[in-house]
Amino acid sequence: NFCIIAHIDHGKSTLADRLLERTQTIKITEGQMLDNMDLERERGITIKSHAIQMEYKHNGQTYILNLIDTPGHVDFSYEVSRSIAACEGALLVVDATQGVQAQTISNLYMAIEHDLEIIPVLNKIDMPSAMPDEVEDEIIELIGCKREDILRASGKTGEGVDDVLKAIVERVPHPVGDTKGPLQALIFDSVFNSFRGIIAYFKIENGEIRKGDKVKFFNTGMEYVADEVGVLKMDMVPRQVLGTGEVGYIISGIKDATEVKVGDTITHVNRPCDKAISGFQEVKPMVFAGVYPIDPSEYENLRASLEKLQLNDASLTFSPESSVALGFGFRCGFLGLLHMEIVQERLDREFNMDVITTVPNVSYMVYDKQGGVKEVHNPSGLPEQTLIDHIEEPYIRASIITTTNFIGPIMTLCLDKRGELINQEYVSGNRVELHFMLPLGEIVIDFYDKLKSISKGYASFDYHIDGFRPSRLAKLDILLNGEPVDALSALTHQDNAVSMGRKMCEKLKDLIPRQQFDIAIQAAIGAKIVARETIKCVRKDVTAKCYGGDVSRKRKLLEKQKKGKKR
Repeated sequence: NFCIIAHIDHGKSTLADRLLERTQTIKITEGQMLDNMDLERERGITIKSHAIQMEYKHNGQTYILNLIDTPGHVDFSYEVSRSIAACEGALLVVDATQGVQAQTISNLYMAIEHDLEIIPVLNKIDMPSAMPDEVEDEIIELIGCKREDILRASGKTGEGVDDVLKAIVERVPHPVGDTKGPLQALIFDSVFNSFRGIIAYFKIENGEIRKGDKVKFFNTGMEYVADEVGVLKMDMVPRQVLGTGEVGYIISGIKDATEVKVGDTITHVNRPCDKAISGFQEVKPMVFAGVYPIDPSEYENLRASLEKLQLNDASLTFSPESSVALGFGFRCGFLGLLHMEIVQERLDREFNMDVITTVPNVSYMVYDKQGGVKEVHNPSGLPEQTLIDHIEEPYIRASIITTTNFIGPIMTLCLDKRGELINQEYVSGNRVELHFMLPLGEIVIDFYDKLKSISKGYASFDYHIDGFRPSRLAKLDILLNGEPVDALSALTHQDNAVSMGRKMCEKLKDLIPRQQFDIAIQAAIGAKIVARETIKCVRKDVTAKCYGGDVSRKRKLLEKQKKGKKR
């Protein structure tokens, strides 16, 4: 069992296509056969991990290979961590034209923590701009392997793919487990099928599972009959029995989304195992936003859609909340902005749900004067200013890999976002790795886009949470005609609050249509108004029919209009 890990766009899915073609698992009709979601095809990214089984003949023996293709984007790193838990080896794919990048390193560390056998593969060596020797030096420095261990391949032309398959068979250890022991199988993914219910994907650590067995899910304690078990080819292929080390699926007619927890253990009812398989941490959402149905009567449908989506994407979390302006909805936790965008798009496409999303923000720890602490996801949940002792916000440790000529602009960007430089080290030649401490709230909105534009796309970015720190935060309220609108309020640093308030007011002035009366848009911090814009009222020109004559005739018409308006 092995997975493919790499940075974004280093050619994981293309290499997977070549492996499937070489082992004659499927005929490749178009690129990226495993990316079967419309969204994945359109954007050219992998969103979901895909498992598939191949058969490979080597030295007269037939080997069964289970491949899991994983996403490369930092927002989907939870998918990668679950795939790694179901494998014994990993192909570390590095682009020969771009070298080692931030995501390569973070995915590699994840694989090393699980003691996987790492096979480095240099991809895209057929490109004219490839620098195989320099990139090989970087890989050697990163994992300390021998130069002859690195395989050169090209996912496009298929060159070197046979060597990759040979290396997988020779280097990756086969799964070890007790075949006669009680059943222990790790659930690493699940999908929802509207006809068959919930399908769970698992890897068997010990024992075996047969069709018709009575099984129970260890952590939830629910019991089921295995209606169908089988292996994953391009489609699902039913089998009578699956043994130790095999990766497969189970269908047992589960209808309720909450009963399947990714990371749970499957065991037999009659001969249960002693303990669940460890090794899965709960996912921590980074970015929170409110999701509300446009039509309030769609609230229950939205809940059902989110539950089904959660099966397919275990890193999505949600809880109900209500807002004065938007009615009932959910506060959803996402791993990042791309993740949030994809979830919104999938709700629209797969479930026909039209939703409104509020401004994304992060969670804060609020300490009151009695010494109590409360986690706040939403600015409207903040206690009175007089009761707060201090607020702590989450910080991240970011690693940015870039070329030396972009160090200046990137430093400026990070320092503007209240970051502090920890250290910088040269990776190789003119590539440098910068480590920053940054507040998570600052990188949520537009940091990644700005980083890519100032470095002309030559900076890669990766981060992990590094605890909470006290911070001077202010709650910015937006008032319309003196009424606060809770959906627009935001928690922001005191230094940025005034400029942010001014921007919000200007933007709202453009967006809100003119009415028959003046509308005052104000930004306030506490009781202090920091910015104001006024939308003038729409008036009919009643003096148009008045030409010349005394001014009192005009006044008379205007007074008449005033009375009407007042009424």
